[in-house]
Amino acid sequence: MKRREFIAGLGATVTLPLGARAQRPAMPVIGFLGIGTLEEARANFAPVSRGLAEAGYVEGRNLSVEFRCADYHSEQLPALASDLVQRQVAAIIAPSGPAISAAQAATKSIPIIFFTGFDPVASGFVASLNRPGGNLTGIFTLNPELLTKRLELLRELVPAAKSITLLLSPTGITSTEAVLQKLKEAASALGVELLFQKATERAEFEEVFEMLVRERTGALLVGSDAVFTNNCDRLVALTARHNIPAMYPIRECSEAGGLLSYGTDYYDARRQVGIYVGRTLRGEKPADLPVQQVTKIELVINMKTAKALGLAFPLSMLGRADQVIE
Repeated sequence: MKRREFIAGLGATVTLPLGARAQRPAMPVIGFLGIGTLEEARANFAPVSRGLAEAGYVEGRNLSVEFRCADYHSEQLPALASDLVQRQVAAIIAPSGPAISAAQAATKSIPIIFFTGFDPVASGFVASLNRPGGNLTGIFTLNPELLTKRLELLRELVPAAKSITLLLSPTGITSTEAVLQKLKEAASALGVELLFQKATERAEFEEVFEMLVRERTGALLVGSDAVFTNNCDRLVALTARHNIPAMYPIRECSEAGGLLSYGTDYYDARRQVGIYVGRTLRGEKPADLPVQQVTKIELVINMKTAKALGLAFPLSMLGRADQVIE
């Protein structure tokens, strides 16, 4: 072979693979729409990434993730959701009620996989649990039913309490009022006054607890809003400082020193979110994926904290506990 022909042939063998490489599909990009901080979003994404891995997707290998976080300024969520839509992400993870509402308003085509304690049907996220319709589906933690049970357990533990305060974060979700009305009725049946305190970010916690002391609340029922579940350590420290018995929605709070918790396994629920995202990346439609309800409920009690507060768990409650922290 002549030298010039050899060089021409060599050039052909190099350009073909480069051309083929250009034909490969781009790595899919998904969005995570967080109401809190980027650090919290990353922590909450960890179990999601495990579910994604089970579905065959690993961040940095065959998947990219775009985080958009509102730092607890929920009014920023619509713009952040629109930014993800303009980015043309393949799916949006919405792990809070306000994030779901913002994502739902931003797109009717991109799959939205949610993680919520709000009733997704009553809140208008899906048409039904079995047949979601539209572009939303996800995981529901049954919080409306659990909230009343938490109140009952807290009342059982602190029977002398004349008032119990619910700590919640304003969300604008349509189903909230019905849930709170049901809780008021339950409190009345238990013979205890139900009070309300609101907080939208961690910086407000100090002021909230000062108000709880002034109101002489008998016990605290912590809501399952992201600002609270993301900041268990701070809430636990404040309840200990002010000697307030408190019921939490997740076991992580009891493990951090909280008195007791009653709720679902958030880690596993978020893992299921990852599995659902993976299924949509493979072409399945949210409308065909039933909303999954997390039915495993855990009661975790902290004996050390109870002793510090001068409380004794009833034997019946100890017998029902899934975990007793000594």
